[in-house]
Amino acid sequence: MITPNKNCLLCTRLKNYRNKYKKLKPKWHNSPVESFGSINSKLLIVGLAPGLQGANKTGRPFTGDYAGNTLFPTLIKNKLALGSYKEIYNDGLKLNNTRITNSVRCVPPQNKPNNIERINCRKFLISEIHNMKKLKIILALGLIAHEEVLKVFNLQLSLNKFKHGKIHNINENLLMFNSYHCSRYNINTKRLTPEMFNIIIKSISNRLQLF
Repeated sequence: MITPNKNCLLCTRLKNYRNKYKKLKPKWHNSPVESFGSINSKLLIVGLAPGLQGANKTGRPFTGDYAGNTLFPTLIKNKLALGSYKEIYNDGLKLNNTRITNSVRCVPPQNKPNNIERINCRKFLISEIHNMKKLKIILALGLIAHEEVLKVFNLQLSLNKFKHGKIHNINENLLMFNSYHCSRYNINTKRLTPEMFNIIIKSISNRLQLF
């Protein structure tokens, strides 16, 4: 499987941003963030990119930022994770038949990767998905994750539009669920509520039991 080098040089802007925080916060992770969970999982959750004080700090996707406070308790509630989430990488939390990654592996300024950065990082998502031999469901959190998954399979965006709660047939063996990203902004504005998010995760958990 292809993964980014610890000191990945593919994106100059992202490299410089990481290096800035290596000086400011030398104890932080400040490198591309590896996926969390078994490669043999049937569920892959795809987010946008590491948060500056979240995964970029802790080295684990969604860990330490606001989104993790919604994601991990909901996974635990629906038996897709075991243990307790404590916002640190070594809290002992285990994912159950679930793997979590980001479409862009390095923290971007203002949490907004540009198109070149998305293209540069896409090969890692392609490799990851194609190496998940038991994969049955992908959960795309937000529009960019949705678009990047479609590009992995060369599917037209115009024929597979993002909509919260929608299920897309990627192929005869793979489904993609859409959800608004569980970000601080979406939760605070109630674009996404914990109840709405739980409905999505519960539906996925029930589907996985059929495979």
